[in-house]
Amino acid sequence: MSSLPPQHVPLAERLRPKNLSEVVGQQHLLGEGMALRLAFESGQPHSCIFWGPPGTGKTTIARLMASAFDARFITISAVLGGVKDIREAVEKAQLAQQQGHRTLVFVDEVHRFNKGQQDAFLPHVESGLFTFIGATTENPSFEVNSALLSRAAVYVLQALTADDLKQIVASAQALQAVPAIEPKAIERLVAYADGDARRLLNTLETLAVSARQEKRGEITDVWLLKVLGERMRRYDKGGEQFYDTISALHKSVRGSDPDAALYWLVRMLDGGVDPRYLARRLIRMASEDIGLADPRALRLALDAAEVYERLGTPEGELALAECVVYLAVAPKSNAVYKAFNEAKAFVKQDGTRPVPMHLRNAPTQLMKQLDYGKGYRYAHDEADGFAAGERYLPEGMAEPGFYRPVQRGLEIKIADKLRSLKERNDQQR
Repeated sequence: MSSLPPQHVPLAERLRPKNLSEVVGQQHLLGEGMALRLAFESGQPHSCIFWGPPGTGKTTIARLMASAFDARFITISAVLGGVKDIREAVEKAQLAQQQGHRTLVFVDEVHRFNKGQQDAFLPHVESGLFTFIGATTENPSFEVNSALLSRAAVYVLQALTADDLKQIVASAQALQAVPAIEPKAIERLVAYADGDARRLLNTLETLAVSARQEKRGEITDVWLLKVLGERMRRYDKGGEQFYDTISALHKSVRGSDPDAALYWLVRMLDGGVDPRYLARRLIRMASEDIGLADPRALRLALDAAEVYERLGTPEGELALAECVVYLAVAPKSNAVYKAFNEAKAFVKQDGTRPVPMHLRNAPTQLMKQLDYGKGYRYAHDEADGFAAGERYLPEGMAEPGFYRPVQRGLEIKIADKLRSLKERNDQQR
């Protein structure tokens, strides 16, 4: 590859980081003092699995790890490979070991290997013949054998941020690999890439080729839309339409209109929005707008997100549709949402009140002598499992009344119980 003229080397390869400091994003793993950085600095390689969306640097980090430990790098594609490739990797690792070299075996899309293929790595990982690195876009809890998973650390990579992607665009421009790009076009490119560096780089390369052919000195937003076609034009993931549409979906759910909620959900899916983003929004809606009026809604939203992770598109989208309809028809309450915000505001402006002595933990004899925990009433030993008259707030703090249940769904019963408990407290105080 390096013998080719620079203009013929793929842009992704030309911009591939040569050391950790050049990696864009993933600072929660690679920043100073972070887990993966410490692993690099330890001098001792260990088997691991990189789990994250496409284009987040899984292969790049694996290559850097091999370089950091001066190990032979062998890569296997689980999409194209099989037992034969695993056997060849083992033979190469054995030869490298005889020559005094370490080996790192990188398996891309490891979730595509079946149980037998994944099991084939186990004895060699255990013997230390090679360090195993798996990369997957799917939840390894479901897609990687438990035996292999137990022998590998799991690192979760995140989609690149808009700033990360803009940094990559700037690097490409610094190499003079692409012409000047209008700021609005950069914003659209970043939105189109949707956290995927590979998609961004491939798109930049396509634009650069087209710009050279047309002898264009600048990539404008209008020309960008023309080159990338109707899909980008119909749905601008980074623009105002995106936020307007997700707002319409949220408000349709809040307004208990299942048809409208389904319409906006499908509009977003059809426009190319990542279904995982929609799943996260549904979880938020269950917490914010339904709450304890129907606690099953939050579990259903979490289940829908998990189903999508397991099935992907298009099969998994049906679970999101089921969730949207359920959320729309469920009883609504924002009582917990309001109570949480009120509690945050109160604590922010209030002083740090001491924990009452009877509520403090007393794990040592000294603490007991200092009256930690003295007088605490164990609710399970009281009538109906309730210590009537007991106080759990700091001394001198008035009952704030943050949580006020609404007269809908399960919160009707919750409100009745709270009234009954308050009456019993009032009789004892």
